[in-house]
Amino acid sequence: MRIFAAAILFLSATSLSAQDAVPSHALDYDSKAPLDIQEAGVGHRATVAIHDISYASPKGGRVPAYLVVPEGKGPFAAVLWGHWYWQNSAFFNRKEFLDEAVALARVGVVSLLPTGVNARPGHLDDPDELSDQQVADLIHQIVDMRRGADLLLARKDVDPQRFAYVGHSYNATVGAFLSGIDKRVKAFVLMAGGLSDELDMKTEEYKQFRQKYGSEKFDERVAKRAWLDPGKFVSHAAPATVFLQYGTRDSPFLSPERARQYAALVSEPKQFKLYDAPHALNAEARRDRIAFLCDQLKLKPLDPALIADVPDLPQPPDPAP
Repeated sequence: MRIFAAAILFLSATSLSAQDAVPSHALDYDSKAPLDIQEAGVGHRATVAIHDISYASPKGGRVPAYLVVPEGKGPFAAVLWGHWYWQNSAFFNRKEFLDEAVALARVGVVSLLPTGVNARPGHLDDPDELSDQQVADLIHQIVDMRRGADLLLARKDVDPQRFAYVGHSYNATVGAFLSGIDKRVKAFVLMAGGLSDELDMKTEEYKQFRQKYGSEKFDERVAKRAWLDPGKFVSHAAPATVFLQYGTRDSPFLSPERARQYAALVSEPKQFKLYDAPHALNAEARRDRIAFLCDQLKLKPLDPALIADVPDLPQPPDPAP
């Protein structure tokens, strides 16, 4: 079960606050280093420009991304988008939110849509859910997204007071970390992601995984990453507003009850809504997400016809037995 495997990456047993628990160097990077933005090409949808770019990752390699830019001089709002990690999806990459970003460009939003670490050419997954590589990939992704924020906020046409993050599944968990450490982001949409190790450890799935993995080996691995609990970060998201979206027909691990428990941990102000949908969520969630962004970023309401033109994200079968 992919969502449980992803959630297992973050299991820990710490009771420290985010500020106290994070090793001082773990998520550091040089924010003044050159972004080294390279453009491979640019396309257009009506008046909206879609730049095919990449930027340098502080953790090595380059981050492929789409930069979606409205017509005009701004100042524009900005959104950083994090796609899901459903590996058998055609949208396991920067394409997931492209149509949504193009629609929002019509009301003055610059968007950056990076392809995540695990979806980049040449990346090899380690099948061990508790390997050091899994932790390194998570830290790599958090830092790359913060670097994406640097890229957006360095633009002269972006209003830094109107900056939001949208993350789905794995990148919802990444967003939970960002919410506690990067106060440049004014609003977060976290979609169908695991948000608390302490809650996850109480589940039957956790107990079965620990037994299968080997309790001694498992406890040793978990202790090494005790600070990597997204719940200790998202509980300090304030003053940013967090909108949580979950489906009632997601995996048993991400049940409506689990989603409500996650929501209780998130700092105020926050919003929470369940949808009659699988992990991919649905058109209602998209309408609510766009309405939330328009409100938080002080945008004109987006034409409902433009929202309706955004296609649903297909829900592939669960790739795991």
